Amino acid sequence: MKILEVIVTPIAIPDVPIANTKGVHSSVFLRSVIQVRTDTGLVGLAETYGAKRTLAGLNTAALALEGLDVYNLRELRRRIEAALPDAGGVNAPTALADHKLVDVVYSAFELACLDLQGKHVGRPLYDLLGGAVRKTIPFGGYLFFKFAKQDLSFGPDIMGEVMTPDALVAQARDFVGQYGFRSLKLKGGVLEPDLEVETMLKLREAFPQHPLRIDPMGAWTVPTAKRVVDQLDGILEYLEDPCRGMDAMAELSAQINVPLATNLVVVEFEQIIEAVKKDAVQIILSDHHYWRGPRGCIHLGEICRAAGLGVSMHSNSHLGISLAAMCHVAAATPGLTYDCDTHYPWSSKEIVSSGRPVFKDGALQVPEGPGLGVELDHEAVAELHDLYNRAMVKDRDDTDEMLKYKPDYVRKVPRW
Repeated sequence: MKILEVIVTPIAIPDVPIANTKGVHSSVFLRSVIQVRTDTGLVGLAETYGAKRTLAGLNTAALALEGLDVYNLRELRRRIEAALPDAGGVNAPTALADHKLVDVVYSAFELACLDLQGKHVGRPLYDLLGGAVRKTIPFGGYLFFKFAKQDLSFGPDIMGEVMTPDALVAQARDFVGQYGFRSLKLKGGVLEPDLEVETMLKLREAFPQHPLRIDPMGAWTVPTAKRVVDQLDGILEYLEDPCRGMDAMAELSAQINVPLATNLVVVEFEQIIEAVKKDAVQIILSDHHYWRGPRGCIHLGEICRAAGLGVSMHSNSHLGISLAAMCHVAAATPGLTYDCDTHYPWSSKEIVSSGRPVFKDGALQVPEGPGLGVELDHEAVAELHDLYNRAMVKDRDDTDEMLKYKPDYVRKVPRW
């Protein structure tokens, strides 16, 4: 089965001003939809980031894939590396971590090829990853402090302003009521640490049985993080990236008993060795968008098992193709013992023909069709591609966006 054509379509999806330590989301988030057409008539799908560096890399690599056998993934990697020499990273300078462009581009095309393989042999993607150890995938409610949306040109707001502990607890009640989430994660590093401690304590009071996490995205110094952990004794399931950098995480890890998780200081295989030597983290978040595709995530899970590390799953803003892939990867990762992250409830759009999946008790069933088990809604993609052209947003810059809400804002990490 040979590749005849690759189509990369950039799209923009209405977003809301959810906040993090480096800024706030824009009025839209960007994705790339990939269709890989073959000489059998089958079409493989993938979805990945849509900012300008990723988009340029996808389009450059696509030109080198004509004639590739979709089962030859090593040749896929070789062609992408040859097409993107010295490619660098994908993220804007204001991001807190970067991912290699070749890894992100490879990950997207590997997913499309695996989708094609599954469709070719009539088996779901999780079977190509070694088989499912679970078919019900639990997700956690992803909670954010947020501003009220100023510009409604491209879509409505969700929940209005949420900038106090009580408002955040109300947001959590709404999410648990709508989706049945059985664990909760707060994107921290936005308010003063004492206010975020108050928020977590109020979440524990409101949800006494829910595992709770907080992710300050490196906003705290080691002494601040230690003080927060002391105040939240017995509250946290794990603490994600409280401090910036491997050494700071290791320094904190030596002082506390709460497990530390990361998707900022360990984002490549080579970094796992340093993290284990320094005991900097105890949990690594997988993500098929940059951990070298679905197979790379399974490999990551095996390395973590051997190293005695836990595995969770990272999310950024995404739609249904990525969500289906996340479910397949989670299904085939034995050591994934924590509820997965997802931004999915923060958007109302969809690009798969089956529509938006329904969460039951905070979980989704893995799609059971061949490959990813989803097909493209071409009209929806065309609509969101039109929005991409109208919105004129071509890159992500949370820090610049924050100036619309706080004109005197200065990016500072760590902040406290």
